[in-house]
Amino acid sequence: MTVTPTLPDVLAPDLDVVFCGINPGLAAAAAGHHFLGRGNRFWRVIHLAGFTPGEIRPENDRSILQYRCGLTAVVDRPTAQGAQVAVREFVAASARFERKITRYAPRFVAFLGKAAYAALSGQAAPAWGPQEQLFGGAIVWVLPNPSGRNRAFTVEQLVSAYRRLHRAVAEDRQSGMPLATRP
Repeated sequence: MTVTPTLPDVLAPDLDVVFCGINPGLAAAAAGHHFLGRGNRFWRVIHLAGFTPGEIRPENDRSILQYRCGLTAVVDRPTAQGAQVAVREFVAASARFERKITRYAPRFVAFLGKAAYAALSGQAAPAWGPQEQLFGGAIVWVLPNPSGRNRAFTVEQLVSAYRRLHRAVAEDRQSGMPLATRP
């Protein structure tokens, strides 16, 4: 029996934002690094949106922690495409995933694509951007998936969406107000 590797999280307590992919790609899981692949635009987009001062190489994915950002996936099972993850897998992962977010306590959790958040929240079609509900105590944003397979969004459109989150993170950091005391 072949054991498929899973992708380790890149997390630390009290980050500004945790970017949550749907699940690891096969190559990323095999290599042990997030957002691996020539077509994946994640590293370029977060740099252009202002989260990092330079474009991080996938093999240096752990360095994202120094910019108060983390990486995880909702479902651990690697697949060739995110569309291969069944709704029942999201539902099965829900409690474990929420405990993870609660334990690490980021200010924001950014779901990359609507599928995972829709399954976890029960919303059929969540809007892009900020959501009304907290998840695991974190403010939720839904962002377009940066996968190269997602051609519905140009790099410029991705950067614009991610930049909105970057601004919200910066404003939140400046406020210094704990989530529990917000109006």
